[in-house]
Amino acid sequence: MTGQTTPLPDHPLDWRETDHGAVPVSLRFDDPFYSLQGGLAETRHVFLAGNGLPDRLRDGFHVAELGFGTGLNFLTTLQAFRDAGVAGRLRFTSFEAYPLGPAALSRALAPFASDLPTALLTQVGDLTGPDFDLAIVAGDAGQTLPRWDGVADAWFLDGFSPARNPGLWTPQIIASVGAHTAADGTAATYSAAGHVRQSLAEAGFAVSRVPGFGAKRHMTIARKAA
Repeated sequence: MTGQTTPLPDHPLDWRETDHGAVPVSLRFDDPFYSLQGGLAETRHVFLAGNGLPDRLRDGFHVAELGFGTGLNFLTTLQAFRDAGVAGRLRFTSFEAYPLGPAALSRALAPFASDLPTALLTQVGDLTGPDFDLAIVAGDAGQTLPRWDGVADAWFLDGFSPARNPGLWTPQIIASVGAHTAADGTAATYSAAGHVRQSLAEAGFAVSRVPGFGAKRHMTIARKAA
């Protein structure tokens, strides 16, 4: 395996103890990195089930993500890929402006070590393994996403909440998401904000509001026209 550290500063954090372990909370955005009611269960509900995974997984399936965070979504998807017995490689691209440093990453992933291959992630950076290719696109997604030459089969829209981090949920960024989605591709997010759903619809997706995870009543799923 190979790794490359992204040339960006560490993300300032606080930590909140829960029944599921210590959860990192961004001091920059005053928002936890994942649900205090269980990050792994949230990822499986919102991003896997919300994108019809693992049923759609195949060799070369490409997931793209806004907000790498702790890497929990990547590891959960990789484990699902392996559990499904899919032959070949999973491609995963994540856009991240404020990566965690190695110590914070290790602490954040520790609660999931018995369920996921957390030892793979010792830093936030590009990584290649026997059955996956992880690419981290460093910097402001408003600048990097329009220039990206990739096309995703599924999108995980997992930035900090639109109210806390509105810059990652602009109509321009969502339009870029649509432009970099394969025909019949999908997107999912924990957010049910009306402007997010409107932007997805304007970007060419058929949008649905469905039950959310934990205390969140609703979330959003979307599918691009075939």
